[in-house]
Amino acid sequence: MIEFFIAMKLPTVTHQQKKVHVVNGKPHYYEPAALKDARQKFSAHLAAYVPKEKLNGPVRLMTKWCYESTGKHKNGEYKTTKPDTDNMIKLLKDVMTELSYWTDDAQVASEITEKFWADQPGLYVRIEQLE
Repeated sequence: MIEFFIAMKLPTVTHQQKKVHVVNGKPHYYEPAALKDARQKFSAHLAAYVPKEKLNGPVRLMTKWCYESTGKHKNGEYKTTKPDTDNMIKLLKDVMTELSYWTDDAQVASEITEKFWADQPGLYVRIEQLE
């Protein structure tokens, strides 16, 4: 099992915000600067927790996204505004694949993603190998 908390201000940009530019009638996809920055931020923070060997077989990925609470929201209150959880997790899994946590993010057979308002912003990650 791998488990850690990264204290950080979470990016609100998601993988869904890729852009397309047409050149000679052919689409070329690219990441805008904010998305590149988010990818680099995740990569820098997650690099410290890469397992010595890639995880094999099915895994469960549990994440708790803790967004900095504002005066309107209490610590631990569920966050019901954007970004959507399915869009948030895609970039994270792509970065984890690039860093060699596993061979392919298709190995994530079980996924639990929650988002909260929190006094301490950051990302909690727990990865378990499933039998």
